[in-house]
Order: sequence, then C-alpha cells, then structure tokens
Amino acid sequence: MPAKPRECVARVTATRALIPEVLEADLAMVEPPTLAFDAGQWVSVPFGPKIVRAYSIASSPRAQSLLTLCADVAPGRIGSTWFRGLRAGQEVRFKGPLGGFVLDPGDARRLLLVAEEIGIVPIRSIVGELAAGGFARPATLVYWARDPGWLVYDAGFLALARRHAGFAYHPVVRAGGDGPRREAAAVVDGLVSDVAGLVAYVAGGEATINAVRAALIAKGLERKAVKWEKFW
Repeated sequence: MPAKPRECVARVTATRALIPEVLEADLAMVEPPTLAFDAGQWVSVPFGPKIVRAYSIASSPRAQSLLTLCADVAPGRIGSTWFRGLRAGQEVRFKGPLGGFVLDPGDARRLLLVAEEIGIVPIRSIVGELAAGGFARPATLVYWARDPGWLVYDAGFLALARRHAGFAYHPVVRAGGDGPRREAAAVVDGLVSDVAGLVAYVAGGEATINAVRAALIAKGLERKAVKWEKFW
C-alpha cells in the first residue's frame, strides 16, 4: 500500500549542478527521520497560499533517510529561484510522498520507459529499483534531450545497460542545424514492433506524452497501458 503523504522537515546536506540548468539537492530527513515512498513519486514544496511546486525524487526508496531532488531551473520562476538558492544546512519543509507514477508490484509486463529531459527524474528512481532486482522485469529506456548535455544521467544508464541483459538503453538527441529531427515518438515507433505484454511509462512535456501514446495505440496498445507524468 502506498505511504500516506505527510508534512515533512528535512535539511539540505549538499547541492550539485549537473548542468547549469539542472540541479540536484540532497535532503536529510529530520521529521520524520525516514520517509517511505515508491520510485516515481514526488514531494510538494509550499511557496505561500495556494502556491506549491512539485519536485520528483531522483533517489532510491531504499534510502529513506536521505532524498535527492532534481529540478530544471531554466524557467527562472519562483520554484527555480528557490531551488537555485538552496544551501547546505538550510531547512526545507514539504509534503510527501505524492503521485501515482509508480510500478505496480503485481504487474509482470515488459516495460517501455520514455523520458523527455527533466522527465528522467522519476524514471531514474524507477530504473534504480529495477536494477536492484536484477531487471527481473525487462525494461527499455528511451531518453530524449535537445543536445547531449541535457542527458544528465546518461553515464549511469550506459553502465547499467552494459551490466544487465534485461535493460536496453536508447539515448536520443535532436540533431542541430539542417539535420533530421529525432523525436522520442519516432524512436519509439521504430523500436516497438510488438505491444503484447507491454506497459509504457512516459514522463516529460504534454506534446511528447501525446505523441508517444498515439504511436503505441496505433500499434494496438490499450490506452490505459500508457502511464504518464506531465512536467509541462
């Protein structure tokens, strides 16, 4: 049963810039001292009456005393400014865990995971859990970005694909200049020939989610077999 969300207090222990626009923050739980969550969930940070921002958890549910959040701060709005300003020792209040973009433990279907840029964060946590189980459930990851720099977790996925036969990894970068545009949905369309026994998890922008879902439905996948998490 998913953990019930609750009000939490944590303390920042470290921050990192993966690229200038994508930052990570490690939060040590204070109250409660540990937080049970499922891979793929997120926390909600308040910024005043009726103003909240959601941040997906990039770390593993197996480390319940230390959470890693990851955010795209390029938009430059209230959440981006707050995340850029996080410093070690700072106290953070949030509510969590939240969200249903999680694996069903009773589902044995093959997994197709599709992430667009910062949409990789919940999927990174999911892939980590699959890796901990030796990829008993076969999984394919399509990770799209505008350029190689935005594939912020690329090295880790490449290493997993080398170690585990049950994990296939396809990084996708849009070509620049006059080259062909490689979009996530087109790559999925080329990769997937058989949708029998398949379930898809797609995270990113609405346009990409809709395009990937349409490509899979056209091949015969049921609409409800496409789970999604919209970031913009």
